[in-house]
Amino acid sequence: MTVLVSNSLPRGLRRERASAVRTPAREWLNWAWLPVVAALGLSLIGVAAIGTTEPGLASKQTTFLGVGIGAAALVGSRHWRWLQKWSWVILGINVLLMLFLFAPGVPESIVRARNGARRWINVGFTDIQPGELAKLTWILAMASWMRVAPTVRRLENVLAMIAATAVPVALIVLQPDLDSALLFGPTLVVMLLAAGARLRHLAAICTVVLVLAPCSYPFLKQHQRDRIDALAAQVMGDTRVNDGIGYQANRAVTLAGAGGLAGRGAEDAGALVKYNRLPEEYNDMVFAVVCCRWGMLGGLAVWILGAAYAFGAFMVAQRAGSAFGRIAAIGIGAMVFLQLAVNTGMTIGLLPVTGMQLPFVSYGGSSLVSLWLTTGVLFAIASRRGRGFDREQAAEG
Repeated sequence: MTVLVSNSLPRGLRRERASAVRTPAREWLNWAWLPVVAALGLSLIGVAAIGTTEPGLASKQTTFLGVGIGAAALVGSRHWRWLQKWSWVILGINVLLMLFLFAPGVPESIVRARNGARRWINVGFTDIQPGELAKLTWILAMASWMRVAPTVRRLENVLAMIAATAVPVALIVLQPDLDSALLFGPTLVVMLLAAGARLRHLAAICTVVLVLAPCSYPFLKQHQRDRIDALAAQVMGDTRVNDGIGYQANRAVTLAGAGGLAGRGAEDAGALVKYNRLPEEYNDMVFAVVCCRWGMLGGLAVWILGAAYAFGAFMVAQRAGSAFGRIAAIGIGAMVFLQLAVNTGMTIGLLPVTGMQLPFVSYGGSSLVSLWLTTGVLFAIASRRGRGFDREQAAEG
């Protein structure tokens, strides 16, 4: 139904009424609540799992959770248009923060390498990890670029988007954090598909990447090659690596299986994890702790909540009133679900062990707050659905 604004009204009143037509009221009942509930469920499971062996870290994680929910509420209360308008500025600031990690002359009290990685900036009361926030800021910038439909129909524009993506990816690899960097490629493909890119272009690019991927093996760091070799040995049943390069993977699979169907409970699970000396049990390998404490049912609950988060994001995309909102929501759902799949896959021995965290569950303030900010973006998109796609975007398309 077309709404007309009478020309007999004063000009200021006509503008006010026209603005009211263009900006509909907030829709508080929307699909974004599903990701919110799923995120809360995963976060609480994470706090309990971390507390199985590290009660002190669980308390910190609870504080991070409160900060994350507050940040999500702040972002979710705003209109998604400001995210679109400032997306490239926000990404630019994020890139500058990642460059700061490698700036010469920065005191170790501000940027200090941990286990050979330069990923964190000390801001006094806590550390921030710019690489975690880059996942969200990159999605927003790409969605803003892709929102004009003809842009992604040309191969040169797709290649330009890949080149732009290579900037934050390269900075994340240099930290080094190859595992997180690997999330960007598949997410970009999903977003391009949602934006209407030509299948033959994406098929050709993906084929080239798959053909060249094995050639990267000699250029990987030794610990990265060790992880691939350990998985190959595990698949072939070679147990000689279990006390060496395959130790972490073997311990994770053993503890995940020890939980059985319903788990061993908090006390027994905590004792088993400590006795088996599982590395990074509160971080990368927290899914093994979940399965040990709550069994296969606990692992299934994590997957159900993760799938619910992704499904809610895709429903937000389907009902979004803008191309930007649709593409951004799909990118968010794809990124979170892919990260969950990779983390759980490595824990049960289906994928090489990586340093990738389990979203909302693994310990870490930067990760948890960034993920809740991402959830707030979904709510901002869903609550301002609009009435069809923006006229400006339709004209550009």
